[in-house]
Amino acid sequence: MDSENRRKFLKRFGQGALASMTMPVFGNTLKDDWKAEGIFEGEANTEAYWELVKSQFNLAEGLRYFNNASLGASSVKIQQETQKFRNLLDGFPSKYMWGGWYDEKEAVRKKVARLFSVTDEEIALIHNTTEGMNLIARSFDLQPGDEIILANHEHASGTIPWEVWQETKGVKLVRPELPILPKSIEELTTVYRKAITPKTKLISMCHIVNTNGMILPVKEVSKMAHEKGILVAVDGAQSAGMFTIDLNNLGCDFYTASSHKWLFSPKGVGIFYAKQESQKYLKPLMVARGYQDQSIRRLENYNTRNLPEVLGLGASIDFHNTIGAEEIHKRSFELKSYFRSKLENDNRFTLKSPVSGQLSSAIQVVEVNGKNVKEVKQSLWEKHGIDCRPMSSHGLNALRLSFAIYMTKKDIDYLVDALDAVAG
Repeated sequence: MDSENRRKFLKRFGQGALASMTMPVFGNTLKDDWKAEGIFEGEANTEAYWELVKSQFNLAEGLRYFNNASLGASSVKIQQETQKFRNLLDGFPSKYMWGGWYDEKEAVRKKVARLFSVTDEEIALIHNTTEGMNLIARSFDLQPGDEIILANHEHASGTIPWEVWQETKGVKLVRPELPILPKSIEELTTVYRKAITPKTKLISMCHIVNTNGMILPVKEVSKMAHEKGILVAVDGAQSAGMFTIDLNNLGCDFYTASSHKWLFSPKGVGIFYAKQESQKYLKPLMVARGYQDQSIRRLENYNTRNLPEVLGLGASIDFHNTIGAEEIHKRSFELKSYFRSKLENDNRFTLKSPVSGQLSSAIQVVEVNGKNVKEVKQSLWEKHGIDCRPMSSHGLNALRLSFAIYMTKKDIDYLVDALDAVAG
């Protein structure tokens, strides 16, 4: 995409104040508009297309950001739309905080529900994954001796709530060890199967572990657990937005995610799913006027909250849908495969994420053999402007690299060249 077309595109969408705050941010014809203006040729399988997508994000000059698994960036348009909501709120605070945006908030709920193929009445709009995990862990009246399975790759925000709200009551937390490089879904499912006892009440698991990007078999574990009357809660912080997810198909009882990672929403917004028949187990973390509400909205009854960020989530889903969930899914795994192809035959590096496409995500970890990961991370930042996450737990000593849709193959080439320089 040449500079003239880029300026033309940004000007067109920079001008676009919405006629109504209830309208979707992006129209269904956005891709047609791109084509009509000659901004790119071809479909989403061309690098020109993804260069265009990258142009919608305003990352700092010189930064190569491979740290989306820590925190994602919002596109310029998502930022603009969220700011419009902030300005509207400050123009008439009491109106919009308490009731003036009821329909708009419900519209966001519908968008989230459609994205995950569930009903509106199964989605709550919360703050982040940590809140969702606390909501689940605090809800259950478990008894001493009851057991909860938490594998050893769970995020701290997925384990601490269980330690505080249940382990202190005498509930046992069972911590089976997952293999770093499993070869099959069955290998992982077997770990959970062996950990189940007659005292197991609940399995809490990541969809994608933050340590090395391994995808866990939620569908298979949920089926196995439900056959034994065990509930399943899922930490979806690293999966929501990276690839297509049908929560009905996954079969879990609860799923919670921070939308400010792979959905690129404003920061401090989260998604909580509870299967209709499993909502009876849940108790709100906070109560206020309207606590008698029996719908899933009782779980988000904060009274005063940052509604512009919630409505900004709607803008982020519009952006996601404009590009297309399937296209994002394909691109995420294409970037992962492209990166792996550059390093997998180089004995200076060890890839420590699973090989199988069913078990390996757009988060990859790689060790520069013979070098301390923290020193490698520092060198990449100081000499090449690359931001990523060093992972030292579980014997990894490896860089965690996230391949979000604002990264291109040129960016990966740059990364590989930088790794080559560090490896020597």
